[in-house]
Amino acid sequence: PSDFERVVIDTLLLLGYGRNFEELARKLGQPNDQGIDGEIPLDKLGLEKIYLQAKRYNMNSSVTASDIRDFIGALTTRANARKGVFITTSKFTKEAIETAKRDTNHSIILIDGLELAKLMIENNVGVREIKEYRIKELDKDYFESL
Repeated sequence: PSDFERVVIDTLLLLGYGRNFEELARKLGQPNDQGIDGEIPLDKLGLEKIYLQAKRYNMNSSVTASDIRDFIGALTTRANARKGVFITTSKFTKEAIETAKRDTNHSIILIDGLELAKLMIENNVGVREIKEYRIKELDKDYFESL
C-alpha cells in the first residue's frame, strides 16, 4: 500500500496538485480515514481542496457502485467537499461510473489502472526516456509545389 501511495503522490505532484511530497504523504494512508485517503490543495494557498480515494486492487477486482457511494458519503460529511478523485489500480464497473456521473453535488474524477499508467508515462513517474526516435513522412506540399 505505501508503494502505491508513493506512485499516487508522485503522479499528482507532477500534475501540479499539492505543494510538496511531505504534505501529500502526511495526508495519504492515515488509519481511520473515514473514506478519504487524502486532501490535496488545488492552489498554492490551499484555499480549495480535492479529496482523494486510492484503492490498490488486483485486475480481477473492480471498484463498484457501492465503493463510489461510500466515497460520495465521505465527501458529503466533509465541510465544503465538492471535488474528489478516485484512483484504482484496477477498473470501475459500469454502475460505478454511472453513480459518479449521476452525483450532481460533487465533481468526481475516476482514474482506473490504465489511465493511471498513461498519466505516469506522460509525467515520467516510474519511467525514464532512454532514446528518442524521429519519424519522417513524405512532404506532399513540397512535391506538389514543383
